[in-house]
Amino acid sequence: MEIVEAAGLTGRGGAGFPTARKLRAVADGRGRPVVVVNAMESEPASGKDQFLIAVAPHLVLDGAVLAAAAVGADIVHVCLPRTRPAQHQELGAAVEERRRTRLDRVRIRLHSLPHGYVSSESTSLVRWLNGGPARPTGNAPRSHERGVARRPTLVHNAETLAHLALVARYGADWFRRTGTPEEPGTTLLTVSGAVAAPGVLEAALGTPLAAVLDRAGGPTQPLQAVLLGGFGGAWLPVEHLATPLTRHELASLGAAPGAGVLLALPRPACGLRETARVLGYLAAHGARQCGPCRYGLPSVAEDFAALADGRANMQLLSRLRRRTGLLPGRGACGHPDGAARLAASALRTFADDVDRHLTHGTCPAAHEPPRIPVPPATPPETWR
Repeated sequence: MEIVEAAGLTGRGGAGFPTARKLRAVADGRGRPVVVVNAMESEPASGKDQFLIAVAPHLVLDGAVLAAAAVGADIVHVCLPRTRPAQHQELGAAVEERRRTRLDRVRIRLHSLPHGYVSSESTSLVRWLNGGPARPTGNAPRSHERGVARRPTLVHNAETLAHLALVARYGADWFRRTGTPEEPGTTLLTVSGAVAAPGVLEAALGTPLAAVLDRAGGPTQPLQAVLLGGFGGAWLPVEHLATPLTRHELASLGAAPGAGVLLALPRPACGLRETARVLGYLAAHGARQCGPCRYGLPSVAEDFAALADGRANMQLLSRLRRRTGLLPGRGACGHPDGAARLAASALRTFADDVDRHLTHGTCPAAHEPPRIPVPPATPPETWR
């Protein structure tokens, strides 16, 4: 654990929690620990974990086995979405190779879970592995205290475990050669939208957002904003593209790296329409276990759709702002918080469009083809 702490590795799944601290909390728990690999990647705009498992499955498994050794676990559960059978087959072949060569001292088991947006939340995985639905739980105890089979459970994103394996192989000093002193290392990013070469790339933390876009071939059209972090992330206007990709620098803008998503929105697009479509999807994919998810988020999505369609007035806008402000911190999980962050950032970033939609109705760009691929806004067929 000391080498991981010296490296300064933090989680790459969204929360950015220090990895060494998480390892130590599980190792100090009561009972034999369990390790869970979160390879669900339920964020629609992200493809980094799928890419990583396709090109380096053993790197992810190496990290999982090393984490198991560090905390004293005897089993590793790998959680994959059942909507991606090819991914399950690729990782299954890697697990079989390791079994034949007797490489690992711990058991590795693959699981196919339902692929709802909130099913990749860590407590959703633990709940499903314990025989329940793949829905988050907001109640104590926490997973590191009592998770799978009531044992201390370490849940880590696939990319985080790949970095852990590289830190173990090359050392903390090697890891710290890139990134910033406060936030060392690299991260995988899914860059999409109006860029010449969309895809997954690796960038050092601290790289300006504009430089990341240039790495993806540069913008194909003049941009008005970027979506950072994914569907539960935040819109940033182009004036902030010089901002370094670090949690510290982005926090002052109400943003974070999140799921490692950077989506470039061209100037001709309607940011309000794109946001309304995403909010509709997020509302449909809530776990519906709490008031904000069952009532608040659908109401925000409905009001935002009215604004995007040019059917809003000042009274509705005031209600939308109030409802958006009520969502954070009240849900059973962080899902409503992410939706509220997206909605609030859209109202700030596209403030001129908000005024135009209120006074003149929907803008011409609202009738253009969608720019963001958004899955159907239909609830998951099953949580089990």
